[in-house]
Amino acid sequence: MTARAWGLALGVALDAVLADPQTSAHPVALFGRAASRLEKSLYGAAKPNGVAHVAICVGAAAGLGILAERVPSPAARTALTALATWSVLGGTTLAREGTYLATALEAGDLAKARARLPHLCGRDPSGLEAPELARATVESLAENTSDAVVAPLFWGAVAGVPGLLAYRAINTLDAMIGHRSPRYEQFGWAAARLDDVANYVPARLTGLLTVATGPDPARALAVLRRDGHRHPSPNAGRCESAFAGALGVTLGGTNVYGARTEHRPTMGDGPKPEVKDIRRAVRLTRAVGVA
Repeated sequence: MTARAWGLALGVALDAVLADPQTSAHPVALFGRAASRLEKSLYGAAKPNGVAHVAICVGAAAGLGILAERVPSPAARTALTALATWSVLGGTTLAREGTYLATALEAGDLAKARARLPHLCGRDPSGLEAPELARATVESLAENTSDAVVAPLFWGAVAGVPGLLAYRAINTLDAMIGHRSPRYEQFGWAAARLDDVANYVPARLTGLLTVATGPDPARALAVLRRDGHRHPSPNAGRCESAFAGALGVTLGGTNVYGARTEHRPTMGDGPKPEVKDIRRAVRLTRAVGVA
């Protein structure tokens, strides 16, 4: 447990210094390519095919973590835990992406902001003006505070390196095949449902940490309790509603994802986010990460 605690702490420090290097040799990128190759062999428009795909991918990641945990040297286990933590965290990169978008929008450069938004979410940015780009950024910062920071650290604390690697495998598979589309309606079902399960506790922990670290704890808690269940995702609403209350804004509305349009319930009581609210959201996601 001492090696695990020190390893997690060192991994957080590595993320703060090195962030998430954009390289094809990054462990998550390597996992994604391996999962894509396996998909070519297992794909079928049926849930059992998707279950087998997820079981193999997540099982392999967890198995690699179990081998790391069996290293006899405490110093080596600490080092491996630190490397695993760094490889699955995305908190520093998340904050930098939010800051990049804030800078572009503050300069009035809509083209630059639209080109960058896909780094945060799958929303179609082509027709979005500054207010909707700001809302998309704040919502993405809120949701990804759980996915990129709180959830991996939670599972790392609970289950060590196997928890870290298995969680990142689950979350990556959800991003790859867990979305609704004709191809993945059945094949991606297992990835999407397992991601919901893996994020159930971390999303609610993120909501509570947002209440504790935000500028308006009472309002954040009130909005979390009232609106957290209104989001179509069983987890994202807990994060977004807490951010909405803490920042005094209203999140939710119509989102366009390529050919698909979603009309989501609103959360919060204030005005819609403005460009100035992006930097406030970045500060909040950093505070939650530290907590």
